[in-house]
Amino acid sequence: MAQVQYYGTGRRKSSVARVRLVPGDGQIIVNDRQLDEYLGKKTLEMIVKQPLVLTDTEGRFNVICKVHGGGTTGQAGAIRLGIARALLKADPDLRPVLKRAGFLTRDPRMKERKKYGLKGARRAPQFSKR
Repeated sequence: MAQVQYYGTGRRKSSVARVRLVPGDGQIIVNDRQLDEYLGKKTLEMIVKQPLVLTDTEGRFNVICKVHGGGTTGQAGAIRLGIARALLKADPDLRPVLKRAGFLTRDPRMKERKKYGLKGARRAPQFSKR
């Protein structure tokens, strides 16, 4: 018999997370490693778990996630969005709760490109009168 799975994709900065929710005991596995081993910071773990804690589904699903690109903070944000979207597929009644908390909104902030004639995105060369 096929096991029920719920999918969600999350993006943040240049990170992309493909999240799978499977009925289970609450394990979170990121890139074939445990969450605490992968991220290493309690604050980032907290960010990832926020949608599960808010909806009281922490022990009901195992989260299996593949994430690439960006740094740890961007990856944690991408995983959070992916979990929120997958939870929505699992139970559409959770939408108002997740929306009010802001977990369904994709953060649009990206790195600004470097422009010609400048040293960075906005940093100009040092000005000298002579």
